[in-house]
Amino acid sequence: MTDTTQLTIGVDAICTDGSCGELSRVVVDPIAGLVTHVVVEPKYRSGLGKLVPLELVDAGADEIRLRCSLAEFDELDAAEETTFLPGNNGGYGGYPAGQMVVLPHLRLSDSFPIPGGAFDPGTAFQPVVSDTVPMGEITVRRDEPVHATDGEIGRVQGLIIDPGDHHVTHVLLQEGHLWGRKDVAIPMSAITGVANGIRLNITKRQVGDLPTVNVGPPDA
Repeated sequence: MTDTTQLTIGVDAICTDGSCGELSRVVVDPIAGLVTHVVVEPKYRSGLGKLVPLELVDAGADEIRLRCSLAEFDELDAAEETTFLPGNNGGYGGYPAGQMVVLPHLRLSDSFPIPGGAFDPGTAFQPVVSDTVPMGEITVRRDEPVHATDGEIGRVQGLIIDPGDHHVTHVLLQEGHLWGRKDVAIPMSAITGVANGIRLNITKRQVGDLPTVNVGPPDA
């Protein structure tokens, strides 16, 4: 795999003039089997991720460097959007009132049309953050489960891609538990799906027989 590029989820992301966050997930076209974007999110500030086209990314062992300035990074498309579910003082949709917030930017005297009546100053709203990725594409996150034919085998650590055409060649997997952990690269020929976790056409034992790879930072 010497002619491939490793995208380890969780490494630092650096613009031409400073740090802009970390690689939080990778956007994949599951039909074509290629990476189109990465999502870079400021550290400790969820909900502010940006969609970075792969053409702007230079990946290293323990970081990615973006071919754009911090100002240009801020102008990239948002990777997430926040919507609000209406609720009330007693909670909504299984969320207790203590886990909900008041809808921002409304004066308490404002009338707000919601089903069943006007806005109640005591009404609370549950924020919901969802990915905004190109239609038909999906995100692959660190620690998503990987399922062999006979059960879950480990967690996603990242992807390995062909730098020429951006096709995914391997999925990086942390296999095992505690002291028995090791990182392995699952070839695309063994992968049957990447939605709602990675699904394989090989057994746990076959995964365990794959050679160990050095994923590097961040620490698991």
